[in-house]
Amino acid sequence: MLDIELLRKNPEFIKERLRLRREDYPRLVDEALRLDEERRSILRELEALRAERNALSKEIGKRKSKGEQTAELEGKVKEIKEKIEGLEDKLSKVEEQLKSVMLSIPNIPHQSVPVGKDETENVEVRRWGVPRDFDFEPKAHYDIGEALGILDFERGASLAGSRFTVMWGWGAKLERALINFMLDFHTSRGYKEVWVPHLVKPEILEGTGQLPKFEEDLYFCERDGLYLIPTAEVPLTNLFRDTILEEKDLPIYLTAYTPCYRREAGAYGKDIRGIIRQHQFDKVELVKIVHPDTSDQELERLTADAEEILKLLGLPYRVVALCTGDLGFASAKTYDIEVWFPSQNKYREISSCSNCTDFQARRMNTRFKDSQGRKRFVHTLNGSGLAVGRTLAAILENYQQKDGSVVVPEVLRDYLKADVIKPDGA
Repeated sequence: MLDIELLRKNPEFIKERLRLRREDYPRLVDEALRLDEERRSILRELEALRAERNALSKEIGKRKSKGEQTAELEGKVKEIKEKIEGLEDKLSKVEEQLKSVMLSIPNIPHQSVPVGKDETENVEVRRWGVPRDFDFEPKAHYDIGEALGILDFERGASLAGSRFTVMWGWGAKLERALINFMLDFHTSRGYKEVWVPHLVKPEILEGTGQLPKFEEDLYFCERDGLYLIPTAEVPLTNLFRDTILEEKDLPIYLTAYTPCYRREAGAYGKDIRGIIRQHQFDKVELVKIVHPDTSDQELERLTADAEEILKLLGLPYRVVALCTGDLGFASAKTYDIEVWFPSQNKYREISSCSNCTDFQARRMNTRFKDSQGRKRFVHTLNGSGLAVGRTLAAILENYQQKDGSVVVPEVLRDYLKADVIKPDGA
């Protein structure tokens, strides 16, 4: 959530920055300011009425002590009380409308974010690794997985419908090995591992920005009023909701493995085959809660930590800076890490690393006390470290062999106790 004071003091700057995201966002700023002025006008009127009521009440007390009549004054107090009740009801509605509009305004793009209308105008920052030169036609991960007997899309669909997959044998073991490898690496870099609930209250999703904006993409358990998490970012970041931290406690680095649940409502027809886009998928998440003065540098370090996983796995990738038109709702700046998929002859997103500045902290009311004793909002960052299923798919494609087997990346061999995954019966 943006600071309402910032909207009041510099609305044109805010509108200019938000217009770089989408042309119609500035109207939300105008609507918020209109409702804010209406709210303040009601408060001024309420303050005047309450002062008048208090003065009359004192006068009634004086007259009664003297045995004088107070019926006329009591009638005025009753009228004022009714006006106050009406205005309080109106204030409640206006405040609810203002909150709704404020929750609909995205974060302001960082000044360093490239300007562009959509993903076609994202800017490549760097590449690592050289895509392998195959001496045969590389297959897609779903064909490799089915031939190996480790990915079962038919049984996944029979159990839960489309975009669900069953993993057998070495597939399940590879998924588990990747999770353990990623967690072991990130904890060695100073992240504290956390185990979190996979179901959360609506206000928790509101805190990180998924609600109300992305409700259609979430799975909701109506009977319990709880949502399945779309990413571990949600519970991890909210661990410090309504908390005032000490400056010495910062920075806080967290990591967690969780399944993630997304309807992918806006992805109809995309990546129907395979495990690139699933309704349920595994992910190891990274979250940082930091001092506002260091968040720019912390984003670079977080991105480097996610990149290191791909380097250790020997998977070619590139890093792109998202343009203003492709930024996530809560993000001020984002780097996407894209891994190479030989069958598609292209890089595909495997991690998104974002600096949300104080946007989420304001929604969650997460602050720290600085050296001067001032209470300030922290900055929050998050990134995938990595999406496990996509990493598995990239390994199958990049390490496939002509005979249908898949070489296990060296860093995973101690986890899997195997060097090669071969077809069943081979």
